[in-house]
Amino acid sequence: PGRGPGRVQGCLLDLPWEDILVPHVLCHLPLPQLLRLQRVSKAFQSLVQLFLANMRCFDSSKIGPAIPRAAFVNLMKDNEVLHQLVLQNCSDWLTDRELLPVIGQNHHLQQIQLKGCAQLSRHALVAISLSCPNLRRLSLAHCEWVDSLSLRSLADHCKALEAVDLTACRQLKDEAICYLAQKCGKLKSVSLAVNANVGDGAVEEIAKCCPELEHLDLTGCLRVKNDSIRVLAEYCPKLRSLKVKHCHNVAESSLSILRGRGVELDVEPPLQRALVLLQDVVGFAPFINLQI
Repeated sequence: PGRGPGRVQGCLLDLPWEDILVPHVLCHLPLPQLLRLQRVSKAFQSLVQLFLANMRCFDSSKIGPAIPRAAFVNLMKDNEVLHQLVLQNCSDWLTDRELLPVIGQNHHLQQIQLKGCAQLSRHALVAISLSCPNLRRLSLAHCEWVDSLSLRSLADHCKALEAVDLTACRQLKDEAICYLAQKCGKLKSVSLAVNANVGDGAVEEIAKCCPELEHLDLTGCLRVKNDSIRVLAEYCPKLRSLKVKHCHNVAESSLSILRGRGVELDVEPPLQRALVLLQDVVGFAPFINLQI
C-alpha cells in the first residue's frame, strides 16, 4: 500500500540531488530521456536543470542530428562547467548567436569539436580564443569560415593546444599555420588536409616548433614536397603517423626515412604498390623478396 507512481517519484526525489541523483543516477540516462523526464513534474524539471548545469560534456549527436535552436539554448543556459563540447555537423541550426553565449560562460573547456558547422563565422573562433585558455583539442574540419586573423587569435591565447584539425579550412595559408606552430609548441596532432594552399613552409615550421608532434595529416596538400618531409623526419622523433595520400610531389626518397623508423604511412612503398597492381592484372604475385 502507498507504493503507487507518485510515492515512487517521491522516494526518488527524497534522495540527495547533488550527491546521489545528479552524479550517480541521471548521468546514466540518455539526453532525450532526461528531456522527457523534465515534463513529469516541476520537481523533476528542477532536478534535470541542476544536472544540465553541472554537465561536463555535451555531445549533440547523443540527441540527434537536428536539435531545435531553442532546445540547445535551454539545455546550455545555466552551464558554466563544460569541459567538452561536441557539435559536429550542426550546420542546419547552429550559428554564432547560439554558440557564443555558451563559449562565453564556459572557461574550463578543454575539447571543442565544430566539424562541419558551416554557418558559424570567424567570431566563433575569436570567442573560443578569448574564453578557453585551457583548450587542448579543437576540430574545425570543413569550417571554411576560419581565416588567418581568427587562427592567429587562437594561437595567441590557447598555448596549451595539443590537437587541431584544420581539414579543408581553405582560407588558411602557410603564414597563418607557421604562426600557430610558433605559438603552440605543445601540438601533438595536426591536420592540414585538403588545402592546396599549404606548402613546405608550414610543414617545416610545424616540424621545427612542435617537437612533441605524433600525428600529421597532409592528405591532398599538393604543394608539399620532399624537402619538408625530410625536415619532419629530422625534427620530430616522436612522429607516429603521417598521411600524404594525393601529395604528388612527395616521393619514397623522403618517406623511406620515416618508414624505416616505423612511422605509420598511408601510402605503400613503390615495390609493394607495383606488386599489388600486378596481382590485380595477372591474378598472382611473383616471388620477389620484399625486403630488397
